[in-house]
Amino acid sequence: MPLVRYRKVVLLGYRAVGKTSLAHQFVEGKFLDSYDPTVESTYSKMVVVGKDEFHLQLVDTAGQDEYTILPHSFVIGIHGYVLVYSVTSLRSFQVVKTLHNKLYESRGKTRMPVVLVGNKADLSLQSREVKTDEGRKLAESWGAIFLESSAKESQGTQGIFTKIIEEIDRVDNSYSREHHCHLM
Repeated sequence: MPLVRYRKVVLLGYRAVGKTSLAHQFVEGKFLDSYDPTVESTYSKMVVVGKDEFHLQLVDTAGQDEYTILPHSFVIGIHGYVLVYSVTSLRSFQVVKTLHNKLYESRGKTRMPVVLVGNKADLSLQSREVKTDEGRKLAESWGAIFLESSAKESQGTQGIFTKIIEEIDRVDNSYSREHHCHLM
């Protein structure tokens, strides 16, 4: 039987971008039409990626803005981040850049596993304020994975959380190969 590994991932983004909807769709397989704004919720799910089994704990946070101070609980003991913006909100895209910068500073400028998600991709092109290429370029500048999704249509939701697990392992493995620590 394979060893079950634990991964803790935080969902961050501006308010009403669909963080809770993505988490709920991933864990429950359902889209919620309405719910109260999130204070902070935690979801757990067992996930198989490749041959490995992971106990994934998702921390769904309240919406942030550029003035939000990120608590230490979003940095300490966190394996990876899913940064979410809405493709229908340029403001949410700008806020996600600020959040990434704050995380980068808080973590001591080390590489961090990140998946950038442009949510609400099912909405009409007329309501789109952030082009796919803009999201892709931002993710590339961070060395992150980029995906567009629709929590409502269940488009890409499973892939987001598979990708963050793969990204955590990729960053951890590349980090340990680069830095050879020897005890004398």
